[in-house]
Amino acid sequence: MTTLWIVLGIIAVLAIFVWMTYNGLVTLKIRVDEAWSDITVQLKRRLDLIPNLVNSVKGYAAHESGVFEKVTEARANALNAQGVKETAAAENQFEGALKSLFAVAEAYPDLKANQNFLQLQQELVDTEDKIQASRRFYNGGVRDLNTKIQVFPNNIFAGMLGFKQREFFEVEDMASVEKPVDVQF
Repeated sequence: MTTLWIVLGIIAVLAIFVWMTYNGLVTLKIRVDEAWSDITVQLKRRLDLIPNLVNSVKGYAAHESGVFEKVTEARANALNAQGVKETAAAENQFEGALKSLFAVAEAYPDLKANQNFLQLQQELVDTEDKIQASRRFYNGGVRDLNTKIQVFPNNIFAGMLGFKQREFFEVEDMASVEKPVDVQF
């Protein structure tokens, strides 16, 4: 009889552990999904601002068509990106094109004083700040989820329960993002 109670106790403890592990993993997965959703919302907001910004700059710098084509192409790539890795790569390309656009805008004093351009630029800066915050929140959630999946004994149950590690939202080529844009006229 005592053996039966010991076996039932061990089964109960194991069941409670699996239950708590599962709920913890689900909670972290939902946080990561929420954070990814926040990133996509902010990226969409930025992509929606770009045509207005490009049109404002076009009026002043019509001969800079190469820059506008790069921005438009990078925007299209960012809109069509799927998944974390592809989205991160598209966003890196887009950020480079955006730097070129702002470098062109800097060369036109009338444009820099234009209220529409200034407002769009401020909205874009605000959106960029929100994107950075969303990326940090997402990467923090991915870190917590991946850690919980990898630590013992959770790693035994996580795979059986169908939980997989997630990818971080990373900059692939840090040098290209940190390098200032060369503007030549």
